[in-house]
Amino acid sequence: MSFGSTLKKYLNNHAETGERHWDPSLTTHYYKTSKDKAMAMLTNYFTNSAEFAINATSAEHGEISVISKRGKKVFIVATVIMVRPFSTAIDFSVTTETILPFDFGYSSKVINNLYAQVNKELPQIKEKNR
Repeated sequence: MSFGSTLKKYLNNHAETGERHWDPSLTTHYYKTSKDKAMAMLTNYFTNSAEFAINATSAEHGEISVISKRGKKVFIVATVIMVRPFSTAIDFSVTTETILPFDFGYSSKVINNLYAQVNKELPQIKEKNR
């Protein structure tokens, strides 16, 4: 990770995961589950969370939009895509509302916390096995 990339991470109010992301902690995670089970797990987590509230759900598109109930205002879009049978990708896009045009890496921290929670619930597919 170059200095410019690190600076961009902290001086931005948006972070999202991707297949080939320059930050290894923000790459797409794959899980050994179906799309429906992953959607159900995420819906259950956000519904029972004291931090988040579900804004909208689209099962056909595999998307859940979430807002924060307390703390910093964040808007999260979770995308679930089944790439092959029992191989499902989960991506997150997080935007933090702040007075300043940057959040000092808070959006990336939220994504890492969300992935940590999903890793507890679903079996992750390591990169060698994909």
